[in-house]
Amino acid sequence: MSQEKEKETMELKWNLMDRETASQVRGIALFKSTCDYWNKIWDFQAKPDDVLISSYPKAGTTWLQEIVDMIHNDGDVEKTRRAPINIRMPFIERINSRYVGLDQANAMPSPRFLKTHLPVQLLPPSFWKENCKIIYVARNIKDNMVSYFHFQRMHKGFPDPGSWEEYFETFLEGKGLWGSWYDHVKRWWEAKDTYPILYLFYEDIKKHPRREIEKVMEFLGKNLDEKVLDKIVYYTSFNVMKNNPMSNYTFEPLMNHSVSPFMRKGVIGDWKTHFTVAQNERCNEDYREKMADTMLSFSMEY
Repeated sequence: MSQEKEKETMELKWNLMDRETASQVRGIALFKSTCDYWNKIWDFQAKPDDVLISSYPKAGTTWLQEIVDMIHNDGDVEKTRRAPINIRMPFIERINSRYVGLDQANAMPSPRFLKTHLPVQLLPPSFWKENCKIIYVARNIKDNMVSYFHFQRMHKGFPDPGSWEEYFETFLEGKGLWGSWYDHVKRWWEAKDTYPILYLFYEDIKKHPRREIEKVMEFLGKNLDEKVLDKIVYYTSFNVMKNNPMSNYTFEPLMNHSVSPFMRKGVIGDWKTHFTVAQNERCNEDYREKMADTMLSFSMEY
């Protein structure tokens, strides 16, 4: 298939119903609204005391946001429920008719806690210049793919994912929003050697929540006592967050939770209920090939 024909097919697939269409910035697929606003996003002025939470979509971003907010507020539950998560921590590149993450961020007092899914090469350069603290969370490719698929099914503002079989191919080829999972996790992994980046793994937070929360606390320069840490572990657990209206996105009208809840399962290994034997073999082969140049490794099972 020619590049022009392929582009037409992709655009046709993404122009469904009221779902937003996609475009590209430097070869990375992003919402068209984000691309239209790109110059302002690229020129965003970070501040030295900004803390940025970064991840590939559906890798545990909201979970990490809630952990960071609770640490910053010394475990005060009422303070962390002062507003929905996307207001407390603006999503800098997200633009729609009701929400402009950049404007939200610019209106905030310091210290600001911000969110992005941008790959390293598209991050506004002021974050590097100001040497901002960045916390990155990565999730194994198989569970990340499954979670992202269900998220796109339920989010009416996202491009339609198509069937699971179609989405599987789209994901492996890196053609979805925010680009290739491989490039995303590897480039952020490399960046941690140069910049103040705490690189965490979804699976580690799931298996050892207290230990990983302590890492975040130390990275943020906080010193909280044992009782406060216990409280943060409890209030950032999956079941508690799933029922927290300030973090479960039931406030978002574009999300249809009857199709699939935003906080769906939160487990390691759910990919086994979706992958066929052939898909698993194909993914394993693709993974071996594309991860051969890195020491970065993931746990695919609990």
